[in-house]
Amino acid sequence: MRRAIALARQGLGFVEPNPAVGAVLVDARRNLLGEGWHERFGGPHAEVNALADFKNRNSDAKARSELAATATLFVTLEPCCHTGKTPPCTDAVLASGVRRVVVALGDPSLHVSGGGIAQLKRAGIDVSVGLLEAEVRQLNAPFLKLAQTGLPYVHVKWAMTLDGNIATRTGSSQWISNEKSRAVVHELRGRMDAIIVGAGTARADDPSLTARSPGPRTATRVVVDSQAALSVESQLVKTVADAPVLVATLESAPEDRIAILQTVGVDVVRLPALASGNRLPESARPDLRALLIELGRRGMTNVLVEGGSDLLGSLFDLDLKEGQQLVDEAHIFVAPKFAGGAKAVSPVGGIGLEHIPQLSQIDPLQIEVLDGDVYIHGPVVNRDPAGL
Repeated sequence: MRRAIALARQGLGFVEPNPAVGAVLVDARRNLLGEGWHERFGGPHAEVNALADFKNRNSDAKARSELAATATLFVTLEPCCHTGKTPPCTDAVLASGVRRVVVALGDPSLHVSGGGIAQLKRAGIDVSVGLLEAEVRQLNAPFLKLAQTGLPYVHVKWAMTLDGNIATRTGSSQWISNEKSRAVVHELRGRMDAIIVGAGTARADDPSLTARSPGPRTATRVVVDSQAALSVESQLVKTVADAPVLVATLESAPEDRIAILQTVGVDVVRLPALASGNRLPESARPDLRALLIELGRRGMTNVLVEGGSDLLGSLFDLDLKEGQQLVDEAHIFVAPKFAGGAKAVSPVGGIGLEHIPQLSQIDPLQIEVLDGDVYIHGPVVNRDPAGL
């Protein structure tokens, strides 16, 4: 199963919104007979590729039949039992003659949800479920969140100084992190479905938000812009032919600004205002949860929020207010530099917590040193409601 998980990882970025799945077929002595993974969206699934590899390794049909009768198929996710872009994997497993299947994790999708396992069992296949489930659950956390909630898996990212600032008192932020850290960010962007920034960041930094070296995916650049004021002279608009741009604005945004953006190829989505009893109408912002629902509806699995401080703060505050986790994974780059200044900018604005949480909120925590920068990353766990 560990080999199947390693194979599944090779599909990350290529298969979304499908899950990353690997499969390994072994004989009674655990000798390899065939292996494969889901390589690309719309292509054959892992089980089909593993069985095809088995056939390529053993051209004699009689020998294959004898081997299959005592073989075990290890697969990281429950075989599908429906016809989508490809035929059901359960049909391929049954046709192969394999009599035992070990599954790490059941598929929660409505069109599977135990149906694949049930079909195999009805056919007399010995099926066991749960081997290395936790590892596969972590591997496919983005797929699982989208399937179970309709919301994309949200990554947050920022680079900051040792004293916890993302910009100086004058707003200067380039460059806090070093070249190696920025290369990691570009790699991260290359497997995202969307990259989200606030209107202030778009104005101040004029970013392109593209991956320097093309990755397996081309992210939609999303600007949360209450008044649809994104300049047509911005790098985002100038590169709209290279990667899509979406402006998330208020339902009340000026029609003329929306029309201008649409004319130059920018997609505009109108959202309700984020409810706030103490916010003046002129400073209202689009509801970020409504934005995530829309991105999930479009089948986006992984989205990256890059800032600024107000946007990140609003996102974390929604986590606390609604009780449903929106932020799923953090990527933080800490440079060995000091900015100083009471008016320097911190990474996460908003209202925030009243008390320091008693437990780690990144778990499992991973730390890497990148030419002096410290890269801290891992899943975000909101598990200390008593600390609010």
